[in-house]
Amino acid sequence: MDTEQLEEKIVERAESGERSRGGRSGRGGGRGGRGGGQGQGREVQVSRALSRLLRHQAENAGISLDDGGFARLDQVLSWGPLRSLKVGLDEVQSIVASNDKQRFSLKPNPETNPALSTGSQDASHWLIRANQGHSIKLDSASVLQPVTLEAGNLPAKVIHGTFFSSWPSIVASGGLKPMGRNHVHCSTGTPEEGVKSGMRRDAELIVELDVKASLEHGLRWWRSDNEVLLTEGDAEGLVSTRFFKLVTGRKAGVGVLWKDGEKVADLPEGLKIRTPHGKGQHGGGKRGGKGQERGL
Repeated sequence: MDTEQLEEKIVERAESGERSRGGRSGRGGGRGGRGGGQGQGREVQVSRALSRLLRHQAENAGISLDDGGFARLDQVLSWGPLRSLKVGLDEVQSIVASNDKQRFSLKPNPETNPALSTGSQDASHWLIRANQGHSIKLDSASVLQPVTLEAGNLPAKVIHGTFFSSWPSIVASGGLKPMGRNHVHCSTGTPEEGVKSGMRRDAELIVELDVKASLEHGLRWWRSDNEVLLTEGDAEGLVSTRFFKLVTGRKAGVGVLWKDGEKVADLPEGLKIRTPHGKGQHGGGKRGGKGQERGL
């Protein structure tokens, strides 16, 4: 099961739980509770439902995104899974403000709120977007800040977190791919270094990328509002292993696997391979598990 499928199941269970309780899990009665979402708190349920809609399902739901990826909040809150959770403006504002990964942006809607009042309690006066992670096709330049050699805004370090189970397929395919999304997601550091977005906390391998060299070879890079570094890859949607500056494990016993675009070593024999939560049913317990991960 991939991340999107996991999100769908969480939302479906939330809807089922709402129906079985006759509507008692609304804003007043479930924040922080289980709410039918595999033991997930209400804030997680709502955040995942927003992500699912704004990143992947808006078109299918009949909700228009503008060039910047923003949708009318009143229409978003009328979408079935969010309507069943009885989500209101105040709860969305709280989630946008408190989400540690800053996944969403909220702003006044100039068409319905020409004064751009930030105190309005009318959901139709607001626009919301997911800051990154889309599979819906958007113009990157309208949503993201370009990272270029000319601008001199290259981060000192750009890394991609991945898993032992995904590494063999990354090597076999020749690099990193967006895997159904618009971009490969990267960060400027690890969670231990205080970086909140762009890398899962449980990643087992760190792929440090040579962004400067990739830009010189024609790849485009972007930075989202929540400081995630993104690239579409080359014409085939690939970030080639030639740009792998350094690949290392995050635990003892797993050293350098790749350096300066060249293979150094395989994963150690006998290494315990687990299937990361939300990353599919491949991998099992043997080195060489199938399937790349999607990233965050």
